[in-house]
Amino acid sequence: MNRLLVAVLAAFDAVIAVAVGVAATLAPLTLLWVFGFSAAPQWGALWPVAVRVWQLGHFVPVDLTLPEEYLTVAGLPDAAASFTLSLAPLAFAVFTAVFAARSGSRAAHAGAWLIGVLAGTAAVAALATGLALTATLDAAPVDTGVAVLLPVLVFAVPALLGALVRAWREGDGGLVDAVRERFAHSAWAAELPAAVARGTVVAVLGLIGIGALLVAVSLAARGGEVIALFEAAHVDLIGAIVLALGQLAYLPTMIIWAASFAAGPGFAVGAGTAVSPAATSLGVVPGIPVLGALPESTSSWMLLLALTVIGVGALAGGAARGRLRADPEAVEPLVPRIAALVVVAVLGAAAAALLAVTASGSIGPGRLAEVGPAPGPFALAVGVELAIGAAIMLLSPRHRHPEYDYPAEDPRDPSGWRTPERPAWSPVD
Repeated sequence: MNRLLVAVLAAFDAVIAVAVGVAATLAPLTLLWVFGFSAAPQWGALWPVAVRVWQLGHFVPVDLTLPEEYLTVAGLPDAAASFTLSLAPLAFAVFTAVFAARSGSRAAHAGAWLIGVLAGTAAVAALATGLALTATLDAAPVDTGVAVLLPVLVFAVPALLGALVRAWREGDGGLVDAVRERFAHSAWAAELPAAVARGTVVAVLGLIGIGALLVAVSLAARGGEVIALFEAAHVDLIGAIVLALGQLAYLPTMIIWAASFAAGPGFAVGAGTAVSPAATSLGVVPGIPVLGALPESTSSWMLLLALTVIGVGALAGGAARGRLRADPEAVEPLVPRIAALVVVAVLGAAAAALLAVTASGSIGPGRLAEVGPAPGPFALAVGVELAIGAAIMLLSPRHRHPEYDYPAEDPRDPSGWRTPERPAWSPVD
């Protein structure tokens, strides 16, 4: 495909990713303005609010200053008037990252992955700059440089990874093929990168799946508390819809919290608090309805949830070993299996640390400045548990191919062994 056309399509993908993200915030705010605050200032006042939410969803910290009237009504001290809001609603970043990865993959398939990634990144940089300059909000200022850099990184990194993965699989006739040729001196060295990538993807997706399952179970078990907090908010139908959508944007954040809970370290909902299988100490929790799903107490039996992460490690090790063992009759060397084990565990731990960083931040003044899982303990626990599970699959003895040395069940076979020319007897015979 023509390189100019690839660049134009990649830039168009970037425009769509940014436009949909901002519109996802602007639409419910408009609905609330029409039906709830029709006497409020002009609709244009919603634009900076929508942009701030989009920027926050891309990890841009927002410095909030509450008006004195609100402090008086809420009974808050003057020290709580200013604070930083940095806990990101990850749904926005996840959407941008997925869209960027698909864009990079399509550019690699077209044979111009570098041009596509650069064009898409440049488009996001231009749009993020425009948003930062047009959305001025005195009560919630942001650093302009950070407001441009972080959304660009959220798009550029997944786009580059998606492009490199597609180029590695299909070839690009350039840099990626040259790197692959350097690994082609031995069979296992050529397959090791793909095996490690497959194992790491299985490990990360499995960890996220565990977190999603725990969130679903918690919401089902403590749905009454969530509904009670909704009722205590005293909002009308439109307000309830907007509140629900806002909490839905934080669903990926809560999934990472639950994954850290399953791994063992847990997470915090304020300084000096802890929610983990070993112990739970919450104190006063903000009246956000979804936080009603947090457990009031835990049992030490919940430490067995770490076995689910070990099971994910076993799946990751099995996926990596299946990729290394291209020939079922070849002897499996030990070195590539150990290398795959170490790299999958390290990359899984690094991914856990990154997830913890993205799911941590501040949601208010004082003790609410520390919310989310701690990256270090989460990464260490995930790395160890993945290593245990992956070791079971990668280092266990290999079963010989049953077609060649499994004792035959056919009594008509006097040799007692099955051969490729003589298949096993079955009742169908």
